[in-house]
Amino acid sequence: MRGHAKRGSTRRLRGALSAAVAVCAVTAALPAAASAEARGVADDPGAGVERISVAADGTQGDGGSAGASITPDGRHVVFTSAAKNLVPGSPPQGDVPYVRDRAAGQIKRVGSYTPLQPPVISGDGAYLAYATQWMRDVRIFSHQVSTGAIAGVNCSAHSCGQPSLSADGRHLALALTFRPPLSGQRVEVQDWGTGATETVADLGHTSAARPSISGDGRRVAYQDGKAGDVFVWDRTTGTSTGPLEGPATTASLVQLSDDGGKVVHRSGPDTYVHDVGSGTAQLVPNVKGLAIDPTGRHLLYAPHDTTGPALVLRNLYTGTDRTVSQQPATAGVDAVSADGRHVVFQSAADDIVPGDTNGTSDVFIRHFPALPEG
Repeated sequence: MRGHAKRGSTRRLRGALSAAVAVCAVTAALPAAASAEARGVADDPGAGVERISVAADGTQGDGGSAGASITPDGRHVVFTSAAKNLVPGSPPQGDVPYVRDRAAGQIKRVGSYTPLQPPVISGDGAYLAYATQWMRDVRIFSHQVSTGAIAGVNCSAHSCGQPSLSADGRHLALALTFRPPLSGQRVEVQDWGTGATETVADLGHTSAARPSISGDGRRVAYQDGKAGDVFVWDRTTGTSTGPLEGPATTASLVQLSDDGGKVVHRSGPDTYVHDVGSGTAQLVPNVKGLAIDPTGRHLLYAPHDTTGPALVLRNLYTGTDRTVSQQPATAGVDAVSADGRHVVFQSAADDIVPGDTNGTSDVFIRHFPALPEG
């Protein structure tokens, strides 16, 4: 996910991270014409859609191969692109991260390496992080968006997966995979401020274990991919809850809400939203859950029925559904802003906004008017 937290018992497994290195962050201002109103959204009068992956002069770029994330306030969007024209300066080599500041009207390239998974952005929009191949290993880079300064850490392992950032970007949760004879996986939290690390779980296998951290850095949800179980670790109390889905059901983690109160996981064809406080779960049947908004009130999902919309946003309190994209589209975690007002997604459809003639995938934001509250 995307707050400083009171620290619990912390194991200092490594010293301070490598010093920040200043790099150039290339920026360009965006014209007002970069956005356009959506057409054909009959169930959401006043809703609109904005294309994010455009250059400063309004010409078309592309949305790259990775997904996009949005900050809770809907101001910053991070995505990747291999387009040569999004910002001035030396063109990127392959897909690299960009941050769009919608309030300032700027787009900025932050970093020069290709992420292995979609980059993630802190809730305040100040930092982004991603994993990239670094010779024989995988390294995590965290960039300060305003300056482009980076801090990198070799994962002390053969590989590490997509990281998850706290709201202020200080705490980063990730899963590290080790080479034999240390074959296995460890889920840990790194403190970029002190360089300390804390072990959340040691797993004796290399199956998927992607974690998700709460905005204040207190809770970490993670998946034991081999057992098919989902757990929540509380860093303040040092206790673990789970498996959330019960002993007889397998599950895969989607996301922990920013407030740490809701955990989305999938099991079979269904999606569940687990309430950490009460221990109960809300069933959303026959859909693929993709993301939850920071407040835990709104679920983004893809229906298994391919005859209808591709992406739908549900108000979990009222049961109200709204169409995000009728056309084929994809989305990842951190795709929904607070209260479900903005949803970022990717699509190769050419009829979402007028003038889309680049023949490739683009990044869009669906804007909704105030949603009904429960």
